[in-house]
Amino acid sequence: MAFFNFLLLNCFSRLSRIQATANTENYLIMWSYIFRRSVYALPILIGVNFFTFALFFMINSPDQMAQAQLGIKHISPEAVHEWKKARGYDMPLFLNDEKSGFDKVTETIFYEKSVRLFIFDFGKTDEGRIILDEIKKRMWPSLAVALPVFMVGLVVSIFVSLIVVMFRASLFELSAMVLCVAMFSISSMFYIIGGQFLFGKLWSLVPVSGFIADKSAIKFLILPIIIGVISGFGGGVRVYRIIFLEEANKDYIRTARAKGVSELAILFGHLFPNGLIPILTGIVVVIPALFLGSLVTESFFGIPGLGSFTIDGIRAQDFSIVRSMVFLSSVLYILGLLLTDISYTIADPRVRLT
Repeated sequence: MAFFNFLLLNCFSRLSRIQATANTENYLIMWSYIFRRSVYALPILIGVNFFTFALFFMINSPDQMAQAQLGIKHISPEAVHEWKKARGYDMPLFLNDEKSGFDKVTETIFYEKSVRLFIFDFGKTDEGRIILDEIKKRMWPSLAVALPVFMVGLVVSIFVSLIVVMFRASLFELSAMVLCVAMFSISSMFYIIGGQFLFGKLWSLVPVSGFIADKSAIKFLILPIIIGVISGFGGGVRVYRIIFLEEANKDYIRTARAKGVSELAILFGHLFPNGLIPILTGIVVVIPALFLGSLVTESFFGIPGLGSFTIDGIRAQDFSIVRSMVFLSSVLYILGLLLTDISYTIADPRVRLT
């Protein structure tokens, strides 16, 4: 008996060591994958940064930027020079022939305004505001709109698409798809303008502007959230319906139906969990981008988020804002792709990071 207990303990000990070794190997593989993807992303960020800089200054020279900021009444060579000097635009764009060594590269607008982004030094706007502080302050109003729209829209679209799949090849499915195509074909601008007119002006149910970041902010967010959910409803239902229809035609669904399993049990017990795997890859990549907000929605409703911050930078020809938001968008998109790969391995154990 003692020998038998010793043998069992030895077996359990070996299994524990094997499991610990396997977990360690999985962690090493994951971190190795993250490191390699980060290295691959570096040339992409460099390219995005370079082309953003080149395109902006192909359209606007530092002199034109100064003239736009100063206005017609205050334009003079001295005023333009002082404006450029105060904001670091008095240096050459890419190469400083007046310097030697590394200063030929570092004493340039490209290095000061773009290369520093890789250490997340966003600098200041042309008006003197610290961009990082603006991002920290404005990302919360953006999230207050984007996160509910994302969550509610996802749940509603998945639920409706499951119902449509349950009544596939019927008049209900045809009617639902016609409605979804019609909703998907309408521009989001129509929903925004129509919603503001009906709920804000005609019925006076909710305010359409004057956002205040306090407890009363919820009344300014109701309409943008509802409009965001409705405008994305048609496209979401169509995409998720296709995913669930592909799952519905697989052998395990036919086997479950042949065994007499009810349609509701098949729908929510088999079809839904397996259909979530491809859906997961599509929604995880979007999550980091929620911080950036919506350019159109925030502009129309006067919400001081990152979307309206970007629009303000474009209108003012403020390169500091534009290049910061483009760089941040690229970083968040790459982060979303990385999270998608990792989440896929968690959702489907058959998938391995290589």
